[in-house]
Amino acid sequence: MVENAFAEAENENQGFSLHSTEDILDWLESRKQNLSVWLDKIPLEDCKPWYYDEKLGMIRNTRGTFFQITGLRWTKSDGSVVEQPIILQEEIGFLGIICCKIRGVWHYLMQAKIEPGNVNNVQVSPTIQATKSNFTQQHGGAKPAFLEYFIHMEHSDVLVDQIQSEQSSRFLGKRNRNVILMQHEQLEEPPTHRWVTLPQIKELMKYDNLVNMDTRTVLSCIPYVLLGEEGDVPFRNKSYFSRTAASLDRQTIVSIYKQMNDFKMFERGRIEKIPLFALKDWKMENSEFAHVKGYPFKLIFCNIAIEGREVTEWKQPLFAATGIATFGLLCCDDNGILKFLIKVKPEIGCFDGIEIGPTIQEEAGSSAPQDCVTAIFREKLERKDGVLVDVLLSEEGGRFYREQNRNVIISVKKEEIPDVPKGYVWSDYGTMNILTQINNCLNIQLRNLLSILEI
Repeated sequence: MVENAFAEAENENQGFSLHSTEDILDWLESRKQNLSVWLDKIPLEDCKPWYYDEKLGMIRNTRGTFFQITGLRWTKSDGSVVEQPIILQEEIGFLGIICCKIRGVWHYLMQAKIEPGNVNNVQVSPTIQATKSNFTQQHGGAKPAFLEYFIHMEHSDVLVDQIQSEQSSRFLGKRNRNVILMQHEQLEEPPTHRWVTLPQIKELMKYDNLVNMDTRTVLSCIPYVLLGEEGDVPFRNKSYFSRTAASLDRQTIVSIYKQMNDFKMFERGRIEKIPLFALKDWKMENSEFAHVKGYPFKLIFCNIAIEGREVTEWKQPLFAATGIATFGLLCCDDNGILKFLIKVKPEIGCFDGIEIGPTIQEEAGSSAPQDCVTAIFREKLERKDGVLVDVLLSEEGGRFYREQNRNVIISVKKEEIPDVPKGYVWSDYGTMNILTQINNCLNIQLRNLLSILEI
C-alpha cells in the first residue's frame, strides 16, 4: 500500500541542503516582518484608473493594460446556461525557477514574494513571477530580478518550458509559461531569494498557505520520469518512485483523450462574451459585484499599499472567494505501481474547453454530484482514513483576494471502487508526468496536487 512506502522512506538519505528548513522558515518570517501591507476595499468609482467601459461592457484601466473583467455566458449542450464575470488576460507571463546542483543536490532559487491578495502576505514563490506587463514595465516599476536569464535562455539549459493553464473558473483561456532553467554555477542570493531543495519545498507545502500556487505548478512540470539518475526525485522513497515512474499505459492515454475529444466535438456548447453589467442575477451592492443567490466568488475593488514591491501603491479589482474549495485526489497502490483516480473536467474559461482534473474539484458553496467516488472520498476524509495530505493552500494573490483551498490526497484500495463511473480514469504516475509535458492537458488543480505528493 501507499502508506507502507513512508516507512521505507525514513531510512533514505535526504542529502545536503544549503540552508536548513528552520533557516528558511526564519527567513520567510523575517521578510514578512520587514514588509508593510495595507489593503482597503473601496467602491469601483474610487478605483481609478479602473472603470466600467460602457461601450466595451467591461471593467478595465485607462491604458488597457494588465487585464480586463467582462461577462461570460456558457450555453451548455443540454441547454443550461451559466453566466459569470471572467478575467481577460491574453498575455503570457513567466513563472520561472532557476535550479543548480550544489554539492550534488538539486537546489531551486525561491523567492519570498508578497502579493496583495495573499492570506499571509509572504509566500514561497518562483525565482521570477511576472506578467508581460510587469516585465515590460507597464506599471512604471523596476524589472524583476533574474529576468534576463529567462529572456535570453539557451535551450541546453532548459529543464521545463511549458505553457500551462491557470484557473479556468476565473480566467478566459489564461496561460503562463512555466520554466525551469539549469545553471552550472551557484548564483548569489539577494535578500529576497534562497536556494532550497525539493524535499524542503515539499516540507514547506505542509504549512498552510506558505508555498504559493505558482511554485506548485512549475514544480509539477518537472519531467521526472525522463531524467534518469541525474534528475531530481519527487518522492522520499526512491525505490518506490523508480517502480511507479517506469509505468506508462497507452490505454490510459487513449481513454482520457477519447473523453476529452468527445466533449470538444459534441458537448462543449457555446461560449460568448457579454457586458459585465448585463449578467443575469449579478449586481453591484455595498461596493461589491456579486451574485444575488450566491456564487463561489465575487468582485471587489481595493486600494493597496505594499512596501518592498516594484510599485508600492496602486488600486485594482480582485476576485474574492466566498468560501473554501476542496480539491481531492484518490490514489492507490496497484501491484507496486502508484495510480491516481483522475477525472476529465470542462470549465467555462478553459482554453480548449476541457482538461484533466483531480478526483474531486468542488468550488466553495457547491458540491459534486453524489456518486460512489465522491461518497468514498467524503467518508474517508471525515474518518481521516488513509489521508496522506490535508492542507490549505492559496490561489494566486495578484488577482484573487485571500483565496485558500483545501488540498487533500487520500490512499484507497483499488477494489473499494470496483466500477469506476463515467468520466473517471485510473492513471499511473508516469503517464500523468508525461502528460504534464503537454500544454493544456492537466488543469492547475491536478498539477498542484501532484506537486504536493510526497511518499
